[in-house]
Amino acid sequence: MAIMNLDEDINVKIESARKPRSGKALLNICMILVGILILIALLLPARRGGREAARRTLCKSNLKQIELALFNYESTYHALPPAYTVDAEGNALHSWRTLILPYLDQTQLYEKIDLSKPWNDPVNAEAFNTRVPVFQCPSTAHKDNNTTYMAVVGSNNCFLPSEPRQLSDITADRGETLMVIEVAPEQSVHWMSPSDADERMIVGFGPQTKFAHPGGTNASFVDGRVRFLEATIPAAELRAKIGIKKSQE
Repeated sequence: MAIMNLDEDINVKIESARKPRSGKALLNICMILVGILILIALLLPARRGGREAARRTLCKSNLKQIELALFNYESTYHALPPAYTVDAEGNALHSWRTLILPYLDQTQLYEKIDLSKPWNDPVNAEAFNTRVPVFQCPSTAHKDNNTTYMAVVGSNNCFLPSEPRQLSDITADRGETLMVIEVAPEQSVHWMSPSDADERMIVGFGPQTKFAHPGGTNASFVDGRVRFLEATIPAAELRAKIGIKKSQE
């Protein structure tokens, strides 16, 4: 029950974060809550099920922080970030995860990155070799600073490939519209990589997918909430959740 109350409280903070005020204060509150959740995890019985429940809760907290950062970015720029930036020739340079670093209390890391050079260019080696804990699910044995947190990218999805997305473009039920989803560990990418999830990847999820959490995966929605999606959810329902346009039916 205590964890549920914390979850509801964080949701209130995310709702407030849509306003262009006190973004840093809200991030600090969120970080304090993460510390509380870690303490709860340490106090839980040392059973496999209990440990996994705690890790799933911490993963959920990561997604909430990421979503809060996205809303604060939107408050500043009046749009969600593009899935990735591009150079003059249209080549992908940097992921949205890099663009929101200042809103995750990672301004110093952000300022070390040369945004005019590709994410894996030697000039960006220091950032490339830096682990960013909020991008890593505690239930996944991450390697090479990979992340399983991916944006849903496409013309009818929350993130456009190389252009900002206006929140006003999203006319579907925001409580049912996917924003960022946790993919299977085998689909992970380096957190700086301009690689994300598309419709084909998401509708391909199913009972045979080897998610980090037993029975399903965590996902954030445009209304600021994070929910656990069962692995048995039908492909048609997943397809409906990634579309941003209100059904004409």
